[in-house]
Amino acid sequence: MELVRPDGRVALRWRGAAPFTGNEMTVAVPWSGRLGLSPAPSGIYRVRLRATVRGDAHEQIEQDWQIAVGAPLLPAMPAFSPLPRAFEPAAVAAPGALPYTVYLGNLHSQTNHSDGGADIAECKGAQSPLESPHGPIDAFAYARGRGLGILVASEHNHMYDGSEGSAPDADPAAAKALYRAGLESAAGFSRKHPDFLAVYGLEWGVISNGGHINIFNSDELLGWETNARGELMADTRTPKGDYAALYTLMRERGWVGQFNHPAHSGQFQVDGVPLAHTEDGGEAMALCEVMNSTAFSTNVSETETRRSNFEGACNRLLEAGYRLAFSTNQDNHCANWGASFTNRTGVLLPNGTALNRASFVEALKARRVFATMDKDSQLVLTANGRLMGERFTNRGPLALVANFASSTGRKAASVAIMEGVPGRKGTVTQTSDQAETTFTPSPGAHFYYAKVTQDDGNVLWSAPVWVMQED
Repeated sequence: MELVRPDGRVALRWRGAAPFTGNEMTVAVPWSGRLGLSPAPSGIYRVRLRATVRGDAHEQIEQDWQIAVGAPLLPAMPAFSPLPRAFEPAAVAAPGALPYTVYLGNLHSQTNHSDGGADIAECKGAQSPLESPHGPIDAFAYARGRGLGILVASEHNHMYDGSEGSAPDADPAAAKALYRAGLESAAGFSRKHPDFLAVYGLEWGVISNGGHINIFNSDELLGWETNARGELMADTRTPKGDYAALYTLMRERGWVGQFNHPAHSGQFQVDGVPLAHTEDGGEAMALCEVMNSTAFSTNVSETETRRSNFEGACNRLLEAGYRLAFSTNQDNHCANWGASFTNRTGVLLPNGTALNRASFVEALKARRVFATMDKDSQLVLTANGRLMGERFTNRGPLALVANFASSTGRKAASVAIMEGVPGRKGTVTQTSDQAETTFTPSPGAHFYYAKVTQDDGNVLWSAPVWVMQED
């Protein structure tokens, strides 16, 4: 583990090993708050942890979180009125505000159509497929009752036979009918409740030697498993682990996807290369989970403390060439959809646009999305007046503005404007610590995104902008 100074230099390192039995464990790392003989200077530091099972480097976990040391100076922030949230009493745009309405959602959860939906009192982890009491309608009603505007029930595509493997006696007609029933339940719930979008989709793939991808708008059940008679347990065959073929199919169908809890290595391989970019994938994949609360939380008070950061892996995908906005979700497997923590994915729809699956998908394709660990805060990046998610050609100076707002009075403790080069396969770096920064990029392709850490430690990520700088 490393303590990283505000200027990016490593200040301290700790190394150690501990026996792991598979259960939750805590490892205390002592630090006096000093660097050498003196107290550490005030500022926003980073704690970076790398952990692996001995002898299995491919499964390395990396976590990177900021901490405030001392009393760091708060950055200057531009005036920004929060965008209206739909169906709230004060949901009227402020004069001069951006012409968008924010819908807060949880874009990753499970019900009893796969391995979720267990009662809170009984939930100990992933459930046996199709056996828990609570299905999609329960999930949508619960999330709406907790104030969410969007919930995605993203069911594991290979569990519609009631098995984590291949059930020899499974009925393919029943599997396909269950998927259709999920689609119909989401559509019906949304029609009945126009203030809420219920989305039913797929979490495609497996974790080991694979990687999970959410597909938000497929009306087809995708799969590779067959029963003992060789019958496909899906509408459409998609070879297991063939991400290039999946991306091609997604682009052909107009489907939009999200990289779920990506690992730094070993996942989403194409021709043996992890986190590999393809032209089709670049068009189909729109989101990357940057932070999730734990998937098996039973918390219902939004106070879950167990969470994971995937920014490093998302940055590798951006550097590979993907055009991704950040999302943050809860991956609920217990019956607490959207209630385990305060994190939300913010989706921006043009003012006056009805909330439905088509407008939701259009927003994802435009990358009009931000990720926030605080449901009461917003972050919107603009570049020469253009909205985050856009790609454009630029000549001369580029003015980036990180627009942050909190409806509960939280302050920004730090700002980071991050920069990378699509297709370079290098390292994303911080280019500024100011919320408003103007400079002239070097010629060529770049992407930029903003990250704001609040005074309570919660973090927000804007979507990037993609800039082709010309002389």
